Amino acid sequence: MDYASSDVPAFHDRLIAEPRPTDLVLGPDGTRLILSVETIDDEGTKYVPTLWEVDPSGEREPRPVDESGQGEFAPAFAADGTLLFLSGRENGASADSEGDSRSVALWALTEHGKAEPIAQHPGGIRAFTVARGSDTVAYTAGLLPGAEDVDTHARLRQDREKAKVNAVLYEASPVRGGGVDLGSDEPHTFVLHTDAGVIDAGSQGFAGSGDMALSPDGTLVVHTRAATSRTPDTNTIVIADAATGAELRTLSRPGHQYYCPVFTADGARLICQRQREETYDTEWRVTLVAFDLASGEETDLLPEFDNWPWPGRPVPSPIPGDATLFFTGDEQGHRPIFRRDADGTVTRLTAYGAHTALCVSPDGTTLYALHCTVDSPPRVVRLDTTTADQLPTPLKTPGNLGQLPGTLTEVHTEADDGFPLRAWLTLPEGASAERPAPLVVVPHGGPQASSNTWTWQWNPWAFAARGYAVLLPDPALSTGYGQRMQERGRGQYAGQPYRDVLALTDAALARADLDASRTGLAGWSYGGYLANLTATRTDRFKALVTQAGMWNLEAFHYDTDMHAYFQKIFGDPRTRRERYEANSPHLDAANMAKSATPMLIVQGGKDYRVPVGQALALHNDLLQLGVPVRFLYFPDESHAIRSPNHVRIMYETMLNFLDHHVLGREWKRPALL
Repeated sequence: MDYASSDVPAFHDRLIAEPRPTDLVLGPDGTRLILSVETIDDEGTKYVPTLWEVDPSGEREPRPVDESGQGEFAPAFAADGTLLFLSGRENGASADSEGDSRSVALWALTEHGKAEPIAQHPGGIRAFTVARGSDTVAYTAGLLPGAEDVDTHARLRQDREKAKVNAVLYEASPVRGGGVDLGSDEPHTFVLHTDAGVIDAGSQGFAGSGDMALSPDGTLVVHTRAATSRTPDTNTIVIADAATGAELRTLSRPGHQYYCPVFTADGARLICQRQREETYDTEWRVTLVAFDLASGEETDLLPEFDNWPWPGRPVPSPIPGDATLFFTGDEQGHRPIFRRDADGTVTRLTAYGAHTALCVSPDGTTLYALHCTVDSPPRVVRLDTTTADQLPTPLKTPGNLGQLPGTLTEVHTEADDGFPLRAWLTLPEGASAERPAPLVVVPHGGPQASSNTWTWQWNPWAFAARGYAVLLPDPALSTGYGQRMQERGRGQYAGQPYRDVLALTDAALARADLDASRTGLAGWSYGGYLANLTATRTDRFKALVTQAGMWNLEAFHYDTDMHAYFQKIFGDPRTRRERYEANSPHLDAANMAKSATPMLIVQGGKDYRVPVGQALALHNDLLQLGVPVRFLYFPDESHAIRSPNHVRIMYETMLNFLDHHVLGREWKRPALL
């Protein structure tokens, strides 16, 4: 079989055009499921969110929400069943997650009525939340420095626009966060009362996360206040009076950050994620905690549960007095749904696949979620809240990608320190001992992550359609394998994780249906870093692809928007030289001349997580050393490539590059480049 002649453009065009479910909410009476779906806009140049109605019974076909259109996102239900969402529809703005949010307002849509804006803010609304038992709504929006209220903020914005000024003076705040430039306005939490207008409930701090919660009766509002430059590893939970904005209590713990606050149904406790980020001496750890609102006492809800270091957003039972809690968490290449009972017992409700966007029915008996696997895109599913290791019932969901070009299996082996390792392996159609397939190893980003879910970018089935097998290893620092997996890789990006990838590669290539003489390695973000590291250490791969990968760790330390996070792991390069010398690939650049492994570099010009200087430095080193290199540059893209046409070009370039160097075929330059 000539693998390279497979119909790749047909498959990755289907992949790019497929609707992408992103969020799911359930109405207060349990009869309406609203799904947020990203689709390509009418011009075909970007993804925009749309709202769909999904039948909870699974009988009716999904349909677009009446009176909704492109650009509607972040759906939620008010207590009376009114559908709320964010939209830039007033002036036709699409308001996608990476677009300009200046016109985004909060809209309300009754089941059989018209959509109307209920809250607007100069500069746009960024996020919102609702009270389960009242008509109170809270939202995140910005105030410019010197603005004590919304009216002053509006006048200051007008002055800047008239003067054509978009400059920002940073004083006590970070310049960048979350991969984007931080503007001059500071996020605040506002509470909307139908009878009393809008109350400013306080600042979230610059680079605030937008995490908010309202008590069921709407009397309390909670938001997280961002970490500061002096305490970058500590944020604060602020509890305020929703009627006056008065700050009632703050909660924090040195060296920890809190996310995803949510009230229990009786309003007596606040449940949050608590995160301790990795340092050189302590491993990454995330758990779920409960705060007693009367005493402020904090309780770890998962003190002995070691399946992963990263439980997902908590979803409490909707029944007052019921302490049951639902959440997801990575586990052995999956992301199951778990139930925690009042006595601390944890039950795994699903055995296979990855789950997000949990919704629980009003009577607490049924869960809805988005379910996917490495070999199936996200779909809405239904399951009960009591049965262990069940297979959820799929509901009719927008999209139909069709049959995939291959099959999925697993690879298991043992690391050099005796730790058990596993990986997913996708095999192309026709792979056999008689016709072994070429292999591409694709380590994930993060590094705290797992190859346990469907991916829209770097999708292994795009490679399989070309005839490549794809190995998706979970090395040290991956989530879902307990705290020991974090300890094994702590502070040594270039150590155990790299050796684990090679161990899994060797195990895969022991299979008769894989061709050890035709292999490549490709990765994004931390996976790109591992590709860069590989270029300096071995010539066993015939080609390497790196997207947004770190090269010079010292320069990266100063440029990245995650400067504070990264410094906690490796310290200041002026005083901790040995840590950078042990982990920075650029120091061993001369070794690339010996292996001369061809490399393709992919980079976004607006990437602030791994800035473009990393790619430029690698490119210059490869040119100087005479190593074959191509540089695919997207000036307007960020850390991930988002534009549909750009994603198409990226797949075509990567696959043609691999065909040329791994399979020995003629190089084909994509037509639009």
